[in-house]
Amino acid sequence: MKVFVCGGTGVIGWRAVKALVEAGHDVTALVRSEAKADLVRSLGATPAEVDLFDSPAVSDAVAGHRAVINLATKIPPAFEARKARSWADNDRIRIEGSRNLADAAVAAGAVRFIQESIAFLYRDHGDEWIDETSPNIDTPLTAAVDAAEANTKRFSESGGAGVVLRFGMFYAPDSVHTSDLLKYARRGWYLAPGKPGKYSAAIHADDAASAVVAALAAPAGKYNVSDDEPLTLRETAAVYAAALGRERVRNAPRVLTRMVSTFAPNLVLSQRVSNARFKDASDWAPKYPSLREGVPSVVGEVETAGAR
Repeated sequence: MKVFVCGGTGVIGWRAVKALVEAGHDVTALVRSEAKADLVRSLGATPAEVDLFDSPAVSDAVAGHRAVINLATKIPPAFEARKARSWADNDRIRIEGSRNLADAAVAAGAVRFIQESIAFLYRDHGDEWIDETSPNIDTPLTAAVDAAEANTKRFSESGGAGVVLRFGMFYAPDSVHTSDLLKYARRGWYLAPGKPGKYSAAIHADDAASAVVAALAAPAGKYNVSDDEPLTLRETAAVYAAALGRERVRNAPRVLTRMVSTFAPNLVLSQRVSNARFKDASDWAPKYPSLREGVPSVVGEVETAGAR
């Protein structure tokens, strides 16, 4: 299948492009620089230098493709995320960028549109399992996510198959956010907000990429893409401690949770997200069933790279 990918050079994106090519698809990836174009070529795909916010140019680039995949985001660094203005670029990508891609996909006669979303937009459910029918929480930071999901629904209403992939918090050896977590975990802190008993959805970037490929054959709809066993923050801190050879890693101080809850309350809630619907609808299953398997793998890769 001829597939157009936006966000194909990010942490999930380059892995998805690689996996799509290996699965036999003819892949074009949007780029904004020659260095990124070289990366795309090295993965076996074709670069297309296009401004995501130039609607006519996007439409021209997407023409002839049967599937369009939007993995574009611009998440601010952890300590900038509390500032509303730090999310402006990411919001524009999810609102205007997603709209341009969905419009281009419809104009091209594409049969499938896949949109990246987040699995941490649900209300607090304690230790109860959450599926895609569970109600969302409305915050300033989830409004742009809602807009992107609405663009996907609009594509389905045009006659195609729109698929929303609600990813858990992804982690990978080349992720800046993972590097930050590891840096502070080495100092004895697991700096994720929330009470120690709250559940969080997580997904290794490799598993997120394989889910993108599987989504090409899934029915239209919304799917949680997270690992099989969400852990509590207390359990996650213990996993990081063991992987780093520490006796203990403490959970974040309460002041961090109070600070985050003022601008992103969805990030401090307990969300034990189930991936059952996507596993039932596709041939996907995570390589890393939980952080217990994934974190040691990432730490090993980071330490190996640092020793070179």
